[in-house]
Amino acid sequence: MVEFPSLSPYWPLLRFLVPLAITNVAIDLGEQALNRGIATVKEDAVEMLASYGLAYSLMKFFTGPMSDFKNVGLVFVNSKRDRRKAVFCMVAAGIIAFSLHILIAYTDLGYYIINKLHHVDESVGHKTRKAFLYLAAFPLLDAMAWIHAGILLKHKYSVIVGSASISDVVAQIVFVAILLHSNLECVEPLLIPILSLYMGAFVRFAIVGLGYYCNIHDSIPDSSGLDVGGDATIKKMLSFWWPLALILATQRISRPIVNLFVSRDLKGTSDATEAVAVLTATYPVGHMPYGWLTELRAVYPAFDKNNPSNKLNSSSPVTKSHIKKFTFCCLALSLTLCFVVFWSPHISDKILVDVIGVEYAFAELCVVPLRIFSFFPLPVTVRAHLTGWLMTLKKTFVLAPSSVLRIIVLITSLVVLPYMGVHGATLGVGSLLAGFIGESTMVAIAACYVYRQQKNNEMSSELVVEGEDSAPMSEVSRTQMGAIEELQEEEEEQE
Repeated sequence: MVEFPSLSPYWPLLRFLVPLAITNVAIDLGEQALNRGIATVKEDAVEMLASYGLAYSLMKFFTGPMSDFKNVGLVFVNSKRDRRKAVFCMVAAGIIAFSLHILIAYTDLGYYIINKLHHVDESVGHKTRKAFLYLAAFPLLDAMAWIHAGILLKHKYSVIVGSASISDVVAQIVFVAILLHSNLECVEPLLIPILSLYMGAFVRFAIVGLGYYCNIHDSIPDSSGLDVGGDATIKKMLSFWWPLALILATQRISRPIVNLFVSRDLKGTSDATEAVAVLTATYPVGHMPYGWLTELRAVYPAFDKNNPSNKLNSSSPVTKSHIKKFTFCCLALSLTLCFVVFWSPHISDKILVDVIGVEYAFAELCVVPLRIFSFFPLPVTVRAHLTGWLMTLKKTFVLAPSSVLRIIVLITSLVVLPYMGVHGATLGVGSLLAGFIGESTMVAIAACYVYRQQKNNEMSSELVVEGEDSAPMSEVSRTQMGAIEELQEEEEEQE
């Protein structure tokens, strides 16, 4: 058997990332299964797809920040006490999200956000608020699954995390198929994707929870030792988490903002409903070939030796150079997938028609937006790689400005591009790309700032060490000069 010693450091990286990549692709497949559950409904399928798409994108805005607590588990949770603190934070956030869902579903605030801002008609607005109410408990369930997924990743159990996500998707597909044969299609079609979403999340939570208790709970101490930095405080966790949460919140709110501007641009007509439906259908398909690149940010904290918990595992052959080369290979693979799937004739059409179940004429409207998605891998890879490095250093605060720039560039593009003749779903996806590029640029600037700070600190440390080394010699010189002066004084006195 031929062995390749030079490739051996990449196998741990591959074994770690592949389950996470499958996780990300599985989530997109799950979204497509849920969309199919609506598209199969014969009556008002486009209207139902638009309603569910608006509610789902708003709900993802609330679940997004909590899913980033996975990184808190990855970097901070070293003991049972750390885990209890992280779970407490997630329960509090889940209750807040639940309250906001109820507020938007039942008050004039929801009517203003959904009906007025999005310029949708009464029927779509009513169904969207109803779907948003049904999704109220989902953020808490999703958050509890993510925090345990982060702890599993810290201990390199990425296979369990990947298996949980695949099981989530399988459960969604199975329940969509079951519920389509029930009377829900006639009574309340919106419940078909929503109940399937809940069942999938419950299965995922059960698997990561059991994985944690079976593999990790008994092996970690009650409290953290000084060799890994001691017990993490809730303040430290939140200080690390809030910039990541802000970034993910802006990423998740980007979709509702795009839906809002696209709908308003077309003045709330039937074309507006159709454009929002096209965006709902193209998001998961376009995201699938590049979305898994986001998981690259977990690689640095899991393998880099700067992380105190990784110093205990000094036998790992993975270096920073291996991580960089591995990241570049992932980028090349994603770009190839995007251009093959979205630029080859009829492949994207076939996915939309056969997987999601839309009509061919509707699928034709999705071709151009999907081709724009081909350019997303580059900014996503830059952002993920540099974010992972900054997470390892626990300097996530420098990432906060990138989220602000992303929203500014996104809204600017949504306002300016219609004057250039760009409308509908093409306007939405093109503006998203501009926002991604702006965000990645700011992350790169932040990383350069931190890198320069590190270099300056290293130079200062070297100067201090050199000064300490030269101090004994100086003392010797001063002692010798003192001795010579004393001898000269004694000779003068004798004279």
